[in-house]
Parts: sequence; structure tokens; C-alpha cells
Amino acid sequence: MKIQIKAAIALSALLLSAPAWADDDLKQEFNPIETGVTMLSISPEARGASMGDLGAATEPDVNSQFWNPSKYAFAYSSAGVSLSYTPWLRKIVNDIYLANLSGYMKLGSGDNQAISASLRYFSYGEINASEGSTITNSIHPYEFAIDAGYSRKLSEKFSMGVALRFIRSDLGYSTSGAADAKTGASAFSADISGYYTTYPVIGRNECQWSLGFNISNIGSKVSYEGGERQAFLPANLKIGTTFTFPLADYHNLTFGVDANKLLVPAKPRSTDSKYIGSDGTVDQLAYENDYEEWKNKSSISGIFSSFGSDFGKRINLSVGAEYVYNQQFFLRGGYYYESAYNGDRQYFGLGAGFSLNVLRLDASYMIATKQNSPLDQTLRFTLSFDMDGIKNLFNRN
Repeated sequence: MKIQIKAAIALSALLLSAPAWADDDLKQEFNPIETGVTMLSISPEARGASMGDLGAATEPDVNSQFWNPSKYAFAYSSAGVSLSYTPWLRKIVNDIYLANLSGYMKLGSGDNQAISASLRYFSYGEINASEGSTITNSIHPYEFAIDAGYSRKLSEKFSMGVALRFIRSDLGYSTSGAADAKTGASAFSADISGYYTTYPVIGRNECQWSLGFNISNIGSKVSYEGGERQAFLPANLKIGTTFTFPLADYHNLTFGVDANKLLVPAKPRSTDSKYIGSDGTVDQLAYENDYEEWKNKSSISGIFSSFGSDFGKRINLSVGAEYVYNQQFFLRGGYYYESAYNGDRQYFGLGAGFSLNVLRLDASYMIATKQNSPLDQTLRFTLSFDMDGIKNLFNRN
């Protein structure tokens, strides 16, 4: 007997708030995109999450690896490292979590390039496998991703970056022995990103305006059960802009907007209107042909076909703001919007941070706008260390 844990599918369902359908037409169109390794889409750190999952063009920090690796080339410090922790779906269970370790280091004397890396680990907690009412074993499904990146300034205002990623997903086990286990899956992916920043003068104030993009998780499909079941990675296009305005000495206010589009084709359904004839019958042959085409589609082909007729419904928006006092105290807020057609996740993010010369502590809190959302009350914590601050501390001693 073989027991498979469909944890990825279960998590994808839990990520989606159950919409309160206003009409049958909306329910008919509801078709969230299915991907494997869902944790690659979860914001792993507190700053961006508190601004409504925003970060394509925000000020560079140690956690830029997830949002836009090209920002590291414009980082002020020569190096940094951070550790983030997120108890996930805490309203439902208490042993699922996401942990993230990120770091970067500037290279050379020209202050125009950097290397970076991160390790993301998602634990699904403990799951008991049983035969009838007898528990036969306990398993601990998990997923992790490790990546390395390089970024470089191509001009005084523009930089680009790349990141390479190895992904491992282990969601079950086989009771017939390790030699027969076909539950683990591995994949490789890459990110390509860019960041532009300039300092326009408005009145007597020097402001900062930035643009950024990140095409992430471009890679192979992830194959489960020895290749019997394949899933697209959550390839994603993120485009964003921010504007920072100085309110007074030591007081800055930043506003930002991000747009996200999954570069994954939607799975055909037999209930889609194009398969239903005027007499109400389903064209089963046409549906099965389209389903097989979707199933066998490569990840690269899937990226191009994701820009279909439902393109407008597939864009998620993040808007956020950050108030900074003297680079020591931070207040943040934001909102994340996803169309009801695409999953209906909608929530506010709130957060704060405090920074010293050596370390910074950030926290965020999520407030879902949909009733019974499993994402409601999600907390994130991030502890960051500035290597320049640590070096200066030792030099003084």
C-alpha cells in the first residue's frame, strides 16, 4: 500500500478564501491557477508583507532576494543577513511554518555589484497516516528552495540581476520501502530582474522615484510520483513603482504599487462556456483535447499561453506605504487585491520596525477582508543584521 499526501493541493485550497458568490456567472468563471510548490509565492519576510506584499521597487534591503534581486546593487551597506519566521494558517493548525534565511555581499571597490543567496523552508507539520482507525506512521512533509543571485549596476540609475534556484518538494512516503518511494520532486528555476531609481527635485525637496520588475521561477515543471504527476512552478511577473517624499528632516514617506501576473496557463474545465453547445451539452472531445494539450505543455510554452483572453482577471495588485523616521523607526501599511475570478484573496497588511546600528526587527500582521479566510491574523517576524554596523562596533572596541 502506498500513501500519498496531496499537501500542495490542500495548501493551494487553503490559500484561497471561500468567496460569497453573488451570482452563478461569477461562480462559473471561478478558476484559480494551479501550481506546484506554492510556498514560492508566499511572502517570506515582514517588511514587504506589511505593505500588502509589495517590494518590486522599494528601497533595497537584505530581503530583496524574494522581491527583486537586482536591488542589491544599490544597497547602502556592504553586506547583510536576515532570518524570517512565519507561522502559517495559524487559525487552523499550529505546526505549519515558513522560515527564510537571506543574505548579500557587495563586491569590488566600485560599489556596483553584489552577490546574494537565500534558503526558504516550508514545513507542513506532522501528518498521521492510518489504516482504518489505526495510525501506522507519522510523516513530516516539507518543501525548500535554495538560490544564489548576482546583480550589477549598468548605469548610475539602473541595475539588473539574475538568480538561480534549486527546489525540493517532499510531500509523502511509501510504506513499501524507501526504494519504491516516488513522493519527492526536484526542479530548477531562474529569476531575471531590473531596478531603476532616480532623484527628481520637487519644489525644494529631493525625492526618489523607482521602478522595478522581476520575472521569477522560470524553470522546469516539478514532477511528483516518479513523473506520473507534473505541475507548473509558480512563474510570476512582478512590476512595481515607488515614490519617496521627505516630509521634514529625518521624516520620509513612501508610496508604492505592485502588479503581479502568474505566468501559468489555467487548466481547462468541462464546464467552461466554450465547451458547452447551444443545447447545453458538453463537447467532451474538445475538452479532452485541450486538457491533454495543457497537461503536456512545457513550462516555457505555458508562460506565453498564460497571456490569454482572461489576462485582466489574472492580475493581482498591491498598494502600500511606509513612514520612516531617521532610518530607525518604521510604520507600514498596505492592501492586497486578487480578483474573485482568480482566487479572491483580499487583505490588509500592517507592520512596524525598529533599527539600531547593528540589527533591525520587523513585524507584520495580516487582516483578511473575507470572512473565514485562513490567511487572517497571519504574523511574520524578521530579524536583520547589518555587517557594516557589526564591523564598526568591533572597531570601536
